[in-house]
Amino acid sequence: MNALAVVLLAGIALAAAPLAAFAEAKEGSLDLLEKKTYTDADGKKLPYRLLQPMHVDPKEKYPLVVFLHGAGERGDDNEAQLRHGVREFLTPENRKDRPCFLIAPQCPAEQKWVDVDWAADSHVQPKGPSAPMRLVLGLIDQTRKDYPIDPKRIYVTGLSMGGFGTWDLLARRPDLFAAAVPICGGGDETTAPKIAKIPIWAFHGAKDPTVKVGRTRAMIEALKKAGGEPKYTEYPDAGHDSWVPAYKDAAMMKWLFAQKKE
Repeated sequence: MNALAVVLLAGIALAAAPLAAFAEAKEGSLDLLEKKTYTDADGKKLPYRLLQPMHVDPKEKYPLVVFLHGAGERGDDNEAQLRHGVREFLTPENRKDRPCFLIAPQCPAEQKWVDVDWAADSHVQPKGPSAPMRLVLGLIDQTRKDYPIDPKRIYVTGLSMGGFGTWDLLARRPDLFAAAVPICGGGDETTAPKIAKIPIWAFHGAKDPTVKVGRTRAMIEALKKAGGEPKYTEYPDAGHDSWVPAYKDAAMMKWLFAQKKE
């Protein structure tokens, strides 16, 4: 090999290094989630982001993850809802070993996934879903029509306001979900018999000043009394941001994607 060839090869190697680094950064980027808008039959709109598997095999069916954000991420920019938690679904390991579709809708400002008082000791589930939650239900149905979704592997997770939303969705559609991960939220304990058989792993911080830890403890106890076997992780020193360690928990991710309806 002559000197010129050596120089050229060295240049190619140096150029490839930053390209590889860029590709890796791109793979973990939130830009992987497409900006979309769901519109129902009445013209009501809900902005959301969609993550697809790296490679979609039309002969395969994939899990669907429904991600519900917290109160601080409400709005209409279709970006803020990705601030917490979603990035953990984009790790190289999850993208490679756990390909899935993920939808992350954004609740409008001043509205809620569930119309209840987050600071209360308990609540009764409203008779009907909130306006944003009604759109989420429509979005789930539409996504199932448009993409190769495995009906036996539909999961829901959410944090804070989204934790309340997770408990609410489970009770409204217990037939739909294969598993759920509610974080620092609360539900109506009287709905426990309807969802007791659904695999649930809940998380909360013992020092949460915003949503009382008793909300999750009460749901876990109600599920156990109803014959369920929920998993529960309580972080003794965590405040309201218990979603940080929860979504970084590799065991939780592995558990979630292992769940499948019979």
